[in-house]
Amino acid sequence: MPFRFKSLVPAGLYGRAALILVVPVVTIQLVVSVTFIQRHFEGVTRQMTQGLVPQVELVLERRQAEGAEGPQTAALAEALSFGLEEVRAPPPAADLREWWDLTGGYVTQALRTALPGLEAVELRSTPATVRMWFPMDGGHLVVDVPRRRVSVSNPHQLLVWMIFTSVLMTGVAFYFLRAQLRPITRLAMAAEAFGKGQHVAYRPRGAQEVRAAGRAFLDMRARIERHIESRTLMLSGVSHDLRTPLTRLRLGLSLLPEDEETRGLQDDVAQMQRLVDEFLAFARGDAMEAAEPTDPVALVRQVVEAAARGGQAIRLSQPAADPGIVALRPQAVTRALENLVGNAGRYATETVVSLGVDARHLRLVVEDNGPGIPSDRRDEAMLPFARLGNERDPNRGGGVGLGLSIAADIARSHGGQLVLGESSALGGLRAELVLAR
Repeated sequence: MPFRFKSLVPAGLYGRAALILVVPVVTIQLVVSVTFIQRHFEGVTRQMTQGLVPQVELVLERRQAEGAEGPQTAALAEALSFGLEEVRAPPPAADLREWWDLTGGYVTQALRTALPGLEAVELRSTPATVRMWFPMDGGHLVVDVPRRRVSVSNPHQLLVWMIFTSVLMTGVAFYFLRAQLRPITRLAMAAEAFGKGQHVAYRPRGAQEVRAAGRAFLDMRARIERHIESRTLMLSGVSHDLRTPLTRLRLGLSLLPEDEETRGLQDDVAQMQRLVDEFLAFARGDAMEAAEPTDPVALVRQVVEAAARGGQAIRLSQPAADPGIVALRPQAVTRALENLVGNAGRYATETVVSLGVDARHLRLVVEDNGPGIPSDRRDEAMLPFARLGNERDPNRGGGVGLGLSIAADIARSHGGQLVLGESSALGGLRAELVLAR
């Protein structure tokens, strides 16, 4: 599998902004550490060591000339702050230094290069001393030199200050970064909630560009809400104006003698009433209904029981996990599920309804053993007023082509979608109503 750099980049805006902030800081740290500490400390250490070498050589020459008890050697060592010790023990097998000693390697290398007779170098941290072993009179002469004579004292302090300052400034930068990204997060939450049919209070804040985007979102949301409200009011009037003459027609037909012609007219009026109801349901879409905490299991069970009382062969598959309480528009979801169940009952002899849930979605699945819908026409089936065959002609007992459209519109208003497929268990249509939790 080829390596993709995008897989290492955080998906969220906060993570990407943090990455943009941290990478330059770490890069600067590395550059400063390599160029300044390595080169500067190495150069300073070598210069200081080279200045110490003639003094050590002078002490060794006096020691060889005067012997172990030479007073001039002792006085010279005291004046140079050297410590001299005659030992019979063997020197260390290798040079010794602490693992955190940054300049110890430079000191050891410089001393061995300038002093050929040096057998071992021991860098002690307590006290800070350079201990050098030289062969002398069958034993060894150990010369102790203060560490400050050969290297910069406390070189790690620069790193400590650099790290402390970088962490402090990164923390300050993260604080301001969070303050700048919080308005964007709130805008995204308000937009996502509006897509689910929920109205979340939002006030533009943050940088000028974020405020402009927030005001544009508020204007768009207000226009959409005004459009929905105007359409709902208009449809309410249309519904009243259409249902009144239909009621008069039904009442007039009920007063006529009952014969075959009268029953046909009554069926036509009922068909007109059903068409008007479906048209209004599609146009309204229950967009003005507010989301409320709902038990989806109870909602699905009510729809299944109502369909069973109507004579449909339907059963409810028990959910594998309890979805709990979910914020839904119950009337809209009920209408969508009734449309799917009604379609299954119209074209199939067996219907199974199941409910699934995951971390982000609620899934209401309706499967049947009917003829199904060809895969290349499933998108067309969800278009308004789409009829895929003569059996779906309303004049022949079929629908008007709005059931799937209404269900798809309700799913989108809940932040989900309607997915059509083939039922692996029953062989017919599988309609999955996906709703965001």
